[in-house]
Formats: sequence, structure tokens, C-alpha cells
Amino acid sequence: MTEKIKVYLADDHQMLIEGMKAVIKTNEDFEVVGYSLNGMRLIEEVVKAKADILVMDINMPEKDGIEVLKELSSYETPFKVIVLSSYDDLKLVKEVIKLGARGYLTKQSVGDSIIEALIEVHNGEEYFCKIMQEKILASFSHNTQNINQVKIVPQIYLTERELVIIKLIALEYSGKMISEKLFISTNTVETHRKNLLKKLNLKSSIGLAKYAIKNNLIHF
Repeated sequence: MTEKIKVYLADDHQMLIEGMKAVIKTNEDFEVVGYSLNGMRLIEEVVKAKADILVMDINMPEKDGIEVLKELSSYETPFKVIVLSSYDDLKLVKEVIKLGARGYLTKQSVGDSIIEALIEVHNGEEYFCKIMQEKILASFSHNTQNINQVKIVPQIYLTERELVIIKLIALEYSGKMISEKLFISTNTVETHRKNLLKKLNLKSSIGLAKYAIKNNLIHF
């Protein structure tokens, strides 16, 4: 029998805790091994429960989620973190991802998204609920300044053309639409796309959007 993936929940609303437990119980690969109603001693409790994933509210009494993430960033922990929040704020998303969170769910989406989020994060991916995915992609349409000067990470630079193509892919343009807009062939578009994914070690347009947030390609 395969060992279940252990999940720990932290939120100051008991009703939401019970709702998440009920949803998680519908998937036999996961089990809830504990929960907390505040942030005090949360890390200690999660480690004690031998949890693989912590689903944690940002706004908790005594110690909030940001404080917990900052504490976690100072040393290695055996579990991954998915942040839960009432806010669909891109600045908050950017902050928690930089602090090491692997996923972000709004409370409005948690019922529909929590199982998918747990699967993705357990498999080493990052996860944003649909609301935040749409906001991330939409933000690309408002961020075109300094396109020639953007440095991604040390030793990796993107050209103006590559940045334009990332933006168009993120805005869900098809290869044909990109080729028409930039007056290049669809084969050239596909070559650029493959080169970008390889250069940045990404898998999809959402991956490009996540990467842009982490590396300040877009500014909120």
C-alpha cells in the first residue's frame, strides 16, 4: 500500500478547516494529519506531525503567515507550503513566492482547487488558482517599460524579441497570431518558443508568468 501524502492545515476559521478536511478526504492519496488555528509554534507542530505539505492562511492571530514564511526561510524544512488568502493581490503573491511558498489559493477557490494544488506542489511544481493565473497573465499587458534592459538571472539575458514573444505567449496568442503581429514565420515563432523554454527551464506560459514574477520582469 502506498503511503499517503500528509497535509497540515492552518487557518483561524474552524469552519474552513473542516471544509478543507472534507474535500481532501475525497482523495485517497492525501490525509490531514493535523491543524492549527493560529501561527504560534506552527512550524514545530507541522514537523512533529511529519507533514509533507502545509496549507496556511496568511492572516492568523498571534503570528501571521508572512512571519511564518520568514522564519521558514532561515532554515531547511521537510515540508512545502501552499498559502491561503482572502486576497487576490499580486503584490502579496510576489512576496510569498519570494519567501518560499510553492502555491497560492484564494479562499473563494479553495474548494475547487485544493486537490489540484496539493498534487502539483507534491510533484515539485508551483500552483496558482485560476483567479491568480488570470491576474498574472493580464499583468503582462501593462508592463512593457525597459524591455531592452531586463536581466533575468546572472548570465541569462533575454533579447527584446524574446521578451515580446514571452509577453504574447503569456497573453495566449497562438503561434499564427504571433507570426502575423511580428511579421515572422510560424516556424520562427516555434523556434523562439522552444529556445525560451530551454533557456529558462520552463514548461508552459504559466511557467513564464511565474518566472516573471520571481525575477521582477513585471512590476505591480
